[in-house]
Amino acid sequence: MLYVVTGPPAAGKSTWIDAHAKPTDIVIDLDRITRALTGPGAPAWNQNPLQLRVAHKARYAAMHEAFELRDQVDVYLIHTMPSAKARAKYKRLDARIVAVDPGRDIVMQRIKAMRDPDMERVATRWYNARRGQPPGAMPQASRTW
Repeated sequence: MLYVVTGPPAAGKSTWIDAHAKPTDIVIDLDRITRALTGPGAPAWNQNPLQLRVAHKARYAAMHEAFELRDQVDVYLIHTMPSAKARAKYKRLDARIVAVDPGRDIVMQRIKAMRDPDMERVATRWYNARRGQPPGAMPQASRTW
């Protein structure tokens, strides 16, 4: 099964996966990939453009391979804001879409406390894109911040 986990930055997407995935599942999380590709002492949510460039390439390669294995193992993919094209692909793959959203106020507090301030723009874009859509998001407290 393919699970596509969406939500704004700092919503608790990784925490949701940690609570549901088994050790044998495949987890594709850009933050985790970036951490794995950077040196000691790099920030947990590294937004360095050069390191992100390499991490994005690794993510796409992992997605391609993991999608082929989704009938043998569960695959969890974090995709904050999938485009219409990506959503169509996930639909063809019979993915289960999970939206994690503890609410705008909580997300903005978390970003201010521990993320790059640029993530506020990403969160605002996520919420603006969802305006007028049915709720469908799963309230997710994730963890104590």
